[in-house]
Amino acid sequence: MSSAAASAGLPANVVVFERGWLSSNNILFVGEDETALVDTGYATHAEQTLALVESALGSRPLDRVLNTHLHSDHCGGNAALQLHYPALRTDIPPGEAALVERWDERGLSFLATGQTCPRFRFTGLLQPGTNCRLGDRTWEVHSAPGHDPHSIILFDPASRTLISADALWENGFGIAFPELAGEPSFGEIAVTLDCIEKLAPLRVIPGHGRVFHDIDSALATARRRLGGLQRDPVKHARHAIKVLMKFKLLEMQHIALEDWSAWLRGTPYLETIRLRFFADEELDQLTEDILAELIAAGAAERDALGISNT
Repeated sequence: MSSAAASAGLPANVVVFERGWLSSNNILFVGEDETALVDTGYATHAEQTLALVESALGSRPLDRVLNTHLHSDHCGGNAALQLHYPALRTDIPPGEAALVERWDERGLSFLATGQTCPRFRFTGLLQPGTNCRLGDRTWEVHSAPGHDPHSIILFDPASRTLISADALWENGFGIAFPELAGEPSFGEIAVTLDCIEKLAPLRVIPGHGRVFHDIDSALATARRRLGGLQRDPVKHARHAIKVLMKFKLLEMQHIALEDWSAWLRGTPYLETIRLRFFADEELDQLTEDILAELIAAGAAERDALGISNT
């Protein structure tokens, strides 16, 4: 974990908390009249998120949270921050506002992916095509579907700084989750990459990884990867299962074999992917093969007591 600011060419009132998995990066804005945090990390890291915010703000309260999208690693700290700062305002993209209002965990993907996100409230919406004030600067809100159909990205035209969430990383982008469920989204990823290229940022604060400046290289890498996924969607599906399994191991660190089996069977998204891409394989065998790949890569270990993250 590291903090990046002026050394990365960012505006002086912006602090980036570069987080390790399971959490997304957090971007803190310290304005004259308002403080704000973009994305809040995973639920199990909420105490650390709060400590980072308090360390940077001192006696000032956090006034506002904004979520680029509602995956658990980006909004899992919302509830803890709302509890600590009772007057906190929370803005989310509009696409899943009704699901949050009635707290439909399956619709919000938390149950489907076997992940955790404590219930939170929202007070406002981040409408694409509008502007929002962060750190005394005007940031544009742009739609960025693909990884998530409701995701937004934020762009400051004055400094040409882009908060890209999972739409663009230095070495790719986030999994195309809608594609796995039979909702075509590879084309939406391409449109989002074109949007980013048109914005022509000088620096990008990604959802994961360091702040980077070689945007042309990142876009070229993302487009090469996208082309590969379009040619081999089964490879993409297998990678998605591996990521979900690794995410759970990162969360638990160690899990008993019977609990691991229960999690695999109780995570609907795994079965959704299997039915669409691996219908001739049983889930137990498919996930056992993928676990073996994680073990062979040194990303997991198994013994008589259970499975451990490495």
